[in-house]
Amino acid sequence: MSRPSVTAARIAAIVATASVAACGVGSTGTTDTGNNPGLSGTPIRVGISVSLTGDFKADGQACLRGYQLWASDVNTHNGLLGRPVKLVVLNDNSNPNTAANNYTTLITQDHVDLTLGPFSSLLTIPAARVAHEHGYAMVEGSGTAPAVYAASLQNLFSVSAPVVNQIEPFANWVASMPPGVRPRTAAYAMVDDPFADPPVQAAQATLEKAGITTVYSNASAPYKDTSPAALAADARQVAAQNPQIVVIGSVDVPTVSAFINEFKQLRFNPRMLIATSGPDQGQAFLRAIGISNASGIMVPNGWYGNLSDPLSHVMVQEYIARYGGTASDINADVAEAYSAGQVMADAVQNVGLNQQKIIAFLHSGVLLDTVQGPALWDRYVANQPSGQNTKALSFVFQWHPGANFVQVLSSAGTPSKTIIAEKQVWATR
Repeated sequence: MSRPSVTAARIAAIVATASVAACGVGSTGTTDTGNNPGLSGTPIRVGISVSLTGDFKADGQACLRGYQLWASDVNTHNGLLGRPVKLVVLNDNSNPNTAANNYTTLITQDHVDLTLGPFSSLLTIPAARVAHEHGYAMVEGSGTAPAVYAASLQNLFSVSAPVVNQIEPFANWVASMPPGVRPRTAAYAMVDDPFADPPVQAAQATLEKAGITTVYSNASAPYKDTSPAALAADARQVAAQNPQIVVIGSVDVPTVSAFINEFKQLRFNPRMLIATSGPDQGQAFLRAIGISNASGIMVPNGWYGNLSDPLSHVMVQEYIARYGGTASDINADVAEAYSAGQVMADAVQNVGLNQQKIIAFLHSGVLLDTVQGPALWDRYVANQPSGQNTKALSFVFQWHPGANFVQVLSSAGTPSKTIIAEKQVWATR
């Protein structure tokens, strides 16, 4: 699950100079988006601020690939309104203030026709506020923290599942177990992060309602010190309570591996372990904890390369043809950005480039299809949370023996028959 890091959250006050990084972006701030000799007319310019440097660099570059792939696909299929699409991309250096300044530049100086969102909730809020001030619609894929929706911005549309819902398939599965089988105790350990903590707290509420006793929770004082030594000490506090379920609000591989590696040393083996981020990072995660220790560990996400959706399948094949690799190598940030472009294109094809008409169309109750699945937004009500995709799907993945990463739970269906109900004992060597 993509999210800002703890370190990044603390650089919010630093103002960096916007620059155009390499990664497919030219010196003018535009990027190659495919060609169709049959298209004519003035290009439709789509403004985007992306984290090509800084803490979100990897995610930002994945987002840019998603946007570029979307624009290329549009341009090879007759463009938008018969006109070519051109991305105008600025680098925000993973900084919220710079992201806001970039959208001011894109709208007031570059006079872009449309805006799509940056990476992360941290940058989405200031970016969407700038777009709102200038009357622009903003469709985005990675800003799904509660604070984004609490801003109640009529112009903002998130295409991905709200982060608060993403562990619910796991919590509901556990809650549905018969009393004699269901785990009895749980611990909830969270770093101080606006993206990682809400899903853990929502899962805690669901599991407590099912009668599972909370033996440890730091919700009132999430960890601010995320050094390996501090996290190891936190892990010892969790292990001392001997919970059968451990839910970790982590932001990256180092966060979750600090807990797991300390649990290994203590020979503390919870029956179930799920973390908000880190286990989804493939080889980086396996190297950090050892392949033999991954089996049974779970992590949520809103999309995966083998999703059985026709639109997703086409995007995956096009991505592999352009960048190489396999379906499992594709970062979910790619699909999030691609989906944002799809939604904006649908709106433009229906109502044109008028911003207020785009906003009204997306709030009209129209159901749209994206590579992540269905998208639907409620009608806007002033001063109430806005921007949530009420039809978005949530998935939970689990590591299986042989380093296989398997989708086992979904908000749309019953648990997979292959789900491992009890994590294996750690291998300490």
